[in-house]
Amino acid sequence: MKTNQPYPEEFKIEAVKQITERGHKVAEVSARIGVSQHSLYKWIKAYGVPAPEPQVANSQAEELRRLKAELKRVTEERDILKKAAAYFAKQSG
Repeated sequence: MKTNQPYPEEFKIEAVKQITERGHKVAEVSARIGVSQHSLYKWIKAYGVPAPEPQVANSQAEELRRLKAELKRVTEERDILKKAAAYFAKQSG
């Protein structure tokens, strides 16, 4: 006995990609393609990328904190150098 699926698997996978890879909201995709949000959430669970492990998320958060601190330090150094260059240009000119 063959079960009748209303949507092909490729359709479901593409809908999931719009949410997971392209950043569209579930409600937006649901309204656009005419599928209930509940169905989309089920498809995401079935076809979506598995959630990252907490350890990976923690290492990414730590990397982000480190990079923000480095950006702040480099920005401050740049500002100091700009002021010094303006000061010495004024002195010599």
